[in-house]
Amino acid sequence: MANLITNVSKYLMILLIAIYTYYNFRFFGVGDEDQKRHLCRLQNVILVLIHTLAYTIIYLRTEDEKALMFFGAQLLFFFLYMGLYRLFYHNLSRLLLNNACMLLSTSFIIMTRLSMDRAVRQFAIVVAAAAVTMIIPFIMDRAWQLSKIPWVYGSIGLLLLLVVCVMGNTAFGAQLSITIGGFSFQPSEFVKISFVFFVATMFYRSTDFKTVVITTAAAAAHVLVLVLSKDLGSALIFFVTYLLMLFVATNNWLYLGLGAGCGSAAAVFAYQMFSHVRTRVEAWLDPWSDIAGKGYQISQSLFAIGTGGWFGMGLYQGMPSKIPVVEKDFIFSAISEELGGIYALCLILICLGCFMQFMLIAVRMQAMFYKLIAFGLGTAYIVQVFLTIGGVTKFIPSTGVTLPFVSYGGSSILSTFIVFNVVQGLYILKCNEEEEEYEAE
Repeated sequence: MANLITNVSKYLMILLIAIYTYYNFRFFGVGDEDQKRHLCRLQNVILVLIHTLAYTIIYLRTEDEKALMFFGAQLLFFFLYMGLYRLFYHNLSRLLLNNACMLLSTSFIIMTRLSMDRAVRQFAIVVAAAAVTMIIPFIMDRAWQLSKIPWVYGSIGLLLLLVVCVMGNTAFGAQLSITIGGFSFQPSEFVKISFVFFVATMFYRSTDFKTVVITTAAAAAHVLVLVLSKDLGSALIFFVTYLLMLFVATNNWLYLGLGAGCGSAAAVFAYQMFSHVRTRVEAWLDPWSDIAGKGYQISQSLFAIGTGGWFGMGLYQGMPSKIPVVEKDFIFSAISEELGGIYALCLILICLGCFMQFMLIAVRMQAMFYKLIAFGLGTAYIVQVFLTIGGVTKFIPSTGVTLPFVSYGGSSILSTFIVFNVVQGLYILKCNEEEEEYEAE
């Protein structure tokens, strides 16, 4: 009976996530606000159904009553979080809120399947992060002074990266985190936000050649420290984000071309300098030549994705634990194996929907400061998604970055909540301004 329910449920979950994804893009083609709210309500129903089906399978497979209690706690969190957000901010982007919750739902499902203990810790972090960051839209709506302190953003961010470079914990060949009071966190996850604010404030003030040179030097310092820490995945996110923000601010193709050329040269230099980079590139080029060694992780990832096929093996039917660090960098492989390639593809499209919303908000903002913040955060987000999924599918060499809102990790979760709430704050700010202008007419 459990096998029958598992097999039927996986097809239903795929159907539901496909419908959810359709509504995600249908939302952009609907002009009427009532229709948009209706689509978002349907998405909420689908989220609950997917979550219920998944935890039904989890309970049948484990017969652990804690899973039912955990499921109830998660539903309560989703209802309270979405309800309170709508209560405090009536002009919010419902689509962005729904997509964040859908990504978190998938994270809870796959993390519970992999490790109940880690899933509970992840849930506690999510609840705390959601509560703390809910005030961010309120701050964004009332603090224009955020545009007046560029060197505060730049100096604090650079200082944090230097601390990690000097005394950070080493993992997989890179210095990524620091430990304070027994808690370990990854500063680069938060510095990418302060970095975007720094660049936005500088280019909001001026885009003359002198400002471009100063800002580029500061951005290069961030990237260089990350390279010295061997955190090349984060370095790439910072580099691409800055280059595109520079192009948007100046509309200068020469800057874009020079930046791309320097980036390519830096990539060759990193390959020559760092042994773990060469190992990852070699594993990417031919993982099968050393399948028990340096090619083990990527080969297991490809086996998992291939075994899952389009429709997946079903929860508890695969072997995702064979993939090293599966709960972090390679969470997408576990999703593909057990929930299916279609589900995983829909997840990518939901991430793309978030990025589109970020860009639409950037286009709507009139002030260059706000426009660059939305664009920069959106760019950093989608580059991180691309690096994660590209690495696990062997499209590009693995970079060791997490999938936002889905992978295990407190720093990743909190920083992603901050990013989404900053962009929500910009959206709410713009809607409030338009509402006031309409009432004044």
